Parts: sequence; C-alpha cells; structure tokens
Amino acid sequence: MINRRKLLKTGLAATATSMAAISCSGKQKTATKSPTVITNKIKDVTLRFVGTGAAQNNDIRNRAEKDLGFKLQMRALSTAEVIQIGISQPKQYDIFDGEFFALPLVFPSGNLQAIDVSRIKQFDKITPIFTTGKLYPGAKVNTSQGTAPRKVLFVKDQNSTEFSSEPTNWTTMIPYQYGADTLGYRPDLVGRKIESWAELFNPEFQGRTSLLDIPSIGIMDAAMVMEAKGLMTFGDKGNMTKEELDKVTQILIDRKRDGHFRAFWKTFDESVNFMASGEVVIQSMWSPAVTAVKARGLPCIYAPLKEGYRGWGGGLGLSKNLSGIELDAAYEYLNWVVDGWIGGFLSRQGYYSSTPENARKYMKPEEWDYWYEGKPAGIPIVDPYGEKIESKGAVRNGGSFRDRVSNIVCWNSFMEEQVYLVYKWTEFIVA
Repeated sequence: MINRRKLLKTGLAATATSMAAISCSGKQKTATKSPTVITNKIKDVTLRFVGTGAAQNNDIRNRAEKDLGFKLQMRALSTAEVIQIGISQPKQYDIFDGEFFALPLVFPSGNLQAIDVSRIKQFDKITPIFTTGKLYPGAKVNTSQGTAPRKVLFVKDQNSTEFSSEPTNWTTMIPYQYGADTLGYRPDLVGRKIESWAELFNPEFQGRTSLLDIPSIGIMDAAMVMEAKGLMTFGDKGNMTKEELDKVTQILIDRKRDGHFRAFWKTFDESVNFMASGEVVIQSMWSPAVTAVKARGLPCIYAPLKEGYRGWGGGLGLSKNLSGIELDAAYEYLNWVVDGWIGGFLSRQGYYSSTPENARKYMKPEEWDYWYEGKPAGIPIVDPYGEKIESKGAVRNGGSFRDRVSNIVCWNSFMEEQVYLVYKWTEFIVA
C-alpha cells in the first residue's frame, strides 16, 4: 500500500489526488415533510460543503435550509479537487461530499472525524450494499474488484483511521447515493444497439469516441473495454499491477495516435456537450449526463452491456474541526439526507438512494416503478428539474434496480500503484 506520508512529502499526493477519481420494497406512502430543527442557536449555523455537482445545487440547498432551519454553503468542484481539499484543507469545509473510493487517501489524513452511528436515526434503512456488501440473498454483486464501499465504511473506533472489516458504531461517511456506470451513446447517430464495452474501440466510431479523464475511473473503463475485446485479462481491475498499467496505457496511446478518440472529458458538462453536439457518439458517461442530454430533446441510451457495470458510491463525511452546535447541525443534516427527500431527487437523474424505502416516500408510484422496478413508465418521466426525459411506456435502460446493481463487476478504486497509475495516465493524455 502506498505510504501517504511519503506522497505528501514528495508532492505526489497532490498530483495523484488532483487526477484521481472519480430490497427495494415497501408500501407506497404519501410524501411527508422532512425532519425540522427549530432552535434559536442552530438557525445561526452555516455549514460549508465541498463536493461534486451531483448534490451541490440550489434545489437541494434550498429544500434542506427550509426543512432544517440553518444555512448551507455549497461548492461544486471536480472529483479531483474534492479529494485534494479533503486531504489538504480541512478548515475549508464542514461536510465532505465524496466517493468511497477516495477514502484510502482522505480518511488516513485525520481530517475527517468518525461518525457515531447511534446518532443516525435511520441507519438501519441504509441498503446492505454499503453495510454488508450484499444486495439481497442470491445476488451476484462483485465486491472483490475495486474499492467496494463496504470495505471502507466502518473504522475500528472513534479515534481510529483504520478501516474495519466488521461493522462497528463508527463510520467514515454516511452513504447517500450510488450507481452502476456504463457507456452512453446516441442511437440516432450510431444506428444500432450497443451491447458490449468492446464497442468503444470499434473502428466504426473512429474519431467520435471519448473517455473519462479521471485516471482512477478512466483506467477501469479502458480495462472493461480491453477485457471485452480479448486484449487483456485482469486479476483485479481496481488494483492493477505495474505491468498491467504499462500494457493498458500503451494500447490507449496507440489508439489515440491512430485518431480513435475525439476528446477526453473531466466534467459532467463536457460529457453532455460532446454527446449533445454529436461530436461524440459513444463514450464513458454518468447517469445524470445521459438524463441531461435527453432533457435537450435528444436520444441518448445508457447501455446495459453484457460484461456488466462499474459501480461507485458517494457519502458525506464530517470535518475534524466540527464541534458543538455546528456538529449538532451536521448530524441533523445527515439525518435529513437519510430521511429520503434527496434520494427521491437524485433518483430522477438515474442515481440510486442509499435508503430506497425512504426515497420512495418522495416519488410518485409511477416514478418508482420506472426508476427502481424497471417497469414501463405509467406517466411521462421527468428529471429533478421537471424536464421531460421519457414518454409514457418507456422502460429504463438496463431494467430494474436489482438487474442493474446485481451486475456490477468492479468498483471505482484507489490502487496500490496509484502514483504509477497517474504517471502512466498522464503519459497517455499528453501523447
């Protein structure tokens, strides 16, 4: 495992982090108001967030402020910037909104305090994907490849920075969102169905493809493609050897020099614009980006590929500097998140809630059926902002929650050879 102190001393940690990434049942209930906190002291609190654009937006902030009675200050940054600030600038945030794969870098820094599970009122509603690594009995979720959230959720005790293989009363973050990532494509421009990761390297799409330029994630997408094409096999795509990294990046460099890639994207907006403009017809993609393309009235499919999905999970951590009334307010926010409104909001852009039973309270029955059950839409489907993205009768790409999540084959990861990965990825990008 990489010695983090050595990384910080040599300055490589900043490089690594700046470039590294990134049972659903229950009776339908009428949406209820989220928990509200009303005290003279807490209304003067302002909590500062650092996170990516998925949850750092005005709609979420406004709803939370209305329900909770205190202020939120949100900064939407890239995955790399979030990790870097998490490690090096703990006084710049109160709540860290990050991915679980980043925790082997961030949590040992000591800049996050362990979260007391007993203060999370509905912790038992969190899906076992996070707490036990299981989905439901018999599900084939692969938690062996990559940094599955379960591996880094618990720490040994309140003052420990060592991850626990068994559940404890102390967590690194409180999970709130996750998903199963794949390739997005424009069916009107491709002209046929895409069913394999191998299609990203198909010469048919020369000059019209794109990869995600976040080393830890982009390298895993590339590995999925290369396995699908029979170019390579991996023991663990989430923890490659130097020899595997050498071979992967050389193949990528060769493809780049042949003009196969149109571009590489780092941000959500870039991926949306590439696809919406038609410059790119198939690429690494995130679910909200597919939703955003559809909201522009353009067809876009999030392909259910036969080799499976790359999984990821996001959570909320607490700065070590939080105490007193600010810490109380932070726990109130965590409880508000678990309660479900934000889960319903994010579900409308294709993510999954860590507390699906609670999120269901804030979704119409037809929305739940479409997003989670894989059933034909009983009504027109809209995104979180009310824009229509699917017509009545449409079925979600990949089907139900169980179908998609049970087909996750690897997870976003922090590798033992992370520094070497970043070095080789940079070599590819600048080639």
